[in-house]
Amino acid sequence: MKKTSFQHMPCPVAQALEVIGDSWNVLILREAYYGAKRFDDFAQALGIPTNTLARRLKELVAGGILERHPYSEKPTRYEYLLTSRARDLRPLMLVLLQWGNRYGNMDAARTMLVDSYTGEPVDLVLVDRVTGLPVSSRHRVLRQRHGSPTPHSFAFPEPEAEPG
Repeated sequence: MKKTSFQHMPCPVAQALEVIGDSWNVLILREAYYGAKRFDDFAQALGIPTNTLARRLKELVAGGILERHPYSEKPTRYEYLLTSRARDLRPLMLVLLQWGNRYGNMDAARTMLVDSYTGEPVDLVLVDRVTGLPVSSRHRVLRQRHGSPTPHSFAFPEPEAEPG
């Protein structure tokens, strides 16, 4: 089955999805963050069909997310290592982890980000690196649509507070 291409869509979210691809790619990337490097590591951790895994690894290498390095010559075998592009995706993966713990169909969080010194769970927030302020409705997305001479300003809605 051929996936939909967003290559020509002038949108940074679409361009990111073009490289990251589908859910298998995200799960392969998750395993790479957890230390998987070899084809068999990914196959065992994910239970993914080998033809699907081979295709997805090839896509992630072509997208600059993973690099392929030989670790054995006879037979030739490769490791798949995270690139700087993949390391830049780390915040997205951590936010997905936190979101999944909150809204996923699990009885309790089985995987969480914790502080290495205190062992306490980390509650992620998105902050502006320049000001150190949390990103909020005071921050806007400027979006210039194709054919429009000026960008339009959009505020992402803030999450609602939990009922007390």
